[in-house]
Amino acid sequence: MVASVLSWVWIGSGLLLILLVLLHSPKGDGMGGLAASGSSMFSSASSAEATLNRVTWTCLAVFMSLAVILSAGWLS
Repeated sequence: MVASVLSWVWIGSGLLLILLVLLHSPKGDGMGGLAASGSSMFSSASSAEATLNRVTWTCLAVFMSLAVILSAGWLS
């Protein structure tokens, strides 16, 4: 039961990780265009990029941790 729920969380975090990586700009300016186009969520482009980086790294940590836990079979 727990392994099944964690498997779904692992799949969801993988899909979210793909989306977050695709949001990053290949040139390094990142979400600067979104912040400059009237987004009131962030105060500046660097703040938006820092937030995106933080969320991406957190999602990566969750994905990798669950990959280790699920592949080791510790929940069986």
